[in-house]
Amino acid sequence: MIPLKTFGRVLRPGLALLSTALLAGCQSALLAPKGQIGQDAKTLLITSVVLMLLVVIPVIVMTIAFAWKYRASNAKARYEPEWSHSTAIEVVVWSIPCLIILVLAVLTWRSSHALDPYRPLESEVKPITIEAISMDWKWLFIYPEEGVATVNEIAVPIDTPLNFRITSDTVMNSFFIPHLGTQIYAMAGMQTQVHLIANETGELFGISANYSGHGFSKMGFAVHATDNAGYQAWLQKVKASPNRMDDAAYQALAANRNDKEQYPVTYFASVQDGMFRALLDRHMGGHGHGQDGHDHEATTAAEPVAMCTSGDN
Repeated sequence: MIPLKTFGRVLRPGLALLSTALLAGCQSALLAPKGQIGQDAKTLLITSVVLMLLVVIPVIVMTIAFAWKYRASNAKARYEPEWSHSTAIEVVVWSIPCLIILVLAVLTWRSSHALDPYRPLESEVKPITIEAISMDWKWLFIYPEEGVATVNEIAVPIDTPLNFRITSDTVMNSFFIPHLGTQIYAMAGMQTQVHLIANETGELFGISANYSGHGFSKMGFAVHATDNAGYQAWLQKVKASPNRMDDAAYQALAANRNDKEQYPVTYFASVQDGMFRALLDRHMGGHGHGQDGHDHEATTAAEPVAMCTSGDN
């Protein structure tokens, strides 16, 4: 058998490496949220892990302890080859995990409904709508109320609800701003939604969390969380651009499918009306206007196609 001191020396480097990895993870975006949804995601993540560790840690400890106590060289250990059942052990082994699963089930149920990504956030501040379109391999953002558009960059004022309307012009992608929480899929011909909010200023980032081709790793975008004055200054900078987002500009943007380099941040001072809706209609086979002459809504997701990592309010 390995002496206990030697066993400790063998484990020490591994434990140090594990501790370093865990501490480094504390600085990740998911564990350093900048908005209420992200904070709730962190709360749910930590709560769920702690509850599960109530079972995992005792099992690991008892496995090591039993293996050591009942080793072949320990003559003092009781040898009971006819032992087969213990009601007390069965009660403990089954009741505690069942209680933890019940608590997790209630917590997850409440969290999933309270933080439905399609549910608008309650606030006295007027929300900002941003239309996000995933392309190969970049993101186009349209601010319909401000009449501007950008590629691979957005700015948002803090403490203001953000209503994202999301779709794709190519394959399925996933819209995700880790600091703000809740990723949701972008799919051609379908509009998904997510409601977020930033409560702290800072330079954040967004990604596509769904592999979509060779240029997938280039689908990052900058997120400037700023105060209202900074947001207005950013809008003025965008409106000073000589570019206009219309059908011709959109086709040129879509045709650029360089998968070697990230597409540069680009501003468009004005946007052709109805581009987001027209894109949805095009992928639905032009069903935006039926033969009866009436407008028909493009398909929206009946249920949120999302990976919600948010917790209870």
